[in-house]
Amino acid sequence: MRNIPPALQEKMDSGVTTLCRCWLIVRQDDVTQGFTDHDEDVVLGAVTCRAGTGLSGSEVAQKHGLAADTSELSGALNDDTLNEDDLAAGRYDAAGVELWLVDWSEPSLRVLMAKGTLGEVRRDGAVFTAEMRGLSEKLTQDTGRLYTATCSADCGDSRCKVNLMLSAFRGIGTVVALTATSAFRASGLGAFGDGWFTAGKLTFTSGANNGLAIEVKLHRKATDVTLDLWQAMPQAIAPGDTFTVTAGCDKRFTTCRDRFNNIVNFRGFPHIPGNDFVVRYPVQGEPGNDGNSLNK
Repeated sequence: MRNIPPALQEKMDSGVTTLCRCWLIVRQDDVTQGFTDHDEDVVLGAVTCRAGTGLSGSEVAQKHGLAADTSELSGALNDDTLNEDDLAAGRYDAAGVELWLVDWSEPSLRVLMAKGTLGEVRRDGAVFTAEMRGLSEKLTQDTGRLYTATCSADCGDSRCKVNLMLSAFRGIGTVVALTATSAFRASGLGAFGDGWFTAGKLTFTSGANNGLAIEVKLHRKATDVTLDLWQAMPQAIAPGDTFTVTAGCDKRFTTCRDRFNNIVNFRGFPHIPGNDFVVRYPVQGEPGNDGNSLNK
């Protein structure tokens, strides 16, 4: 149930209102931005909600039960507010969103209409449309542990506990030359074996993609060291760009044991029967076989 300030309720009952909508967006990097469909900026606390961005929202439909509530935001990509580079870099992925109904003549009179996260973002030239997912959307996601042979932890997280800052698991390199849009030859990684950084995380520390991270698709060491990334970066990679890269893990028990010596923290079930157990059958007559053993 919404708590509407009495002064705001009185204005709404009078039939003459000075209402607008304001959106507060909190990105994953803790940058907070405000936008409004009013024709002037509106200040909500410490955040100035910018006008003139063309931002508008669809109707917010709230459903009974546990069905996820969704709506859409659309607007223009402006260099000083929302820009294409930030969207392409994923800075708005899963960003928190609050929709407020505000009296623009007295911004302290406001009521929270909806709260959620940004979902799919579509772009068409200088215009973007973003899906706003309600809080109930989290109830549709799988949670808890699954019984799988591979590890459910991410390498280096609080459950894995591998220290990726150790020199054995972390490399510092420089882009030497591009071999494709998302592949390049690198220097500074000659001490590491072939495939050591496959499935690891690469973070650029200079250049147009400074601060952005991406997973390594393939690390090869032959005459030169080459790294293939899973997708193209938002900005072009250039020779001379520096980066750090951490050791990768394919989440198998043998990798956890041999590469990281970390089986005490392995979060999988390596001895769980696999699909091949279903097609096994007993075979009699083999030396040392009493007919009760299962064989392929």
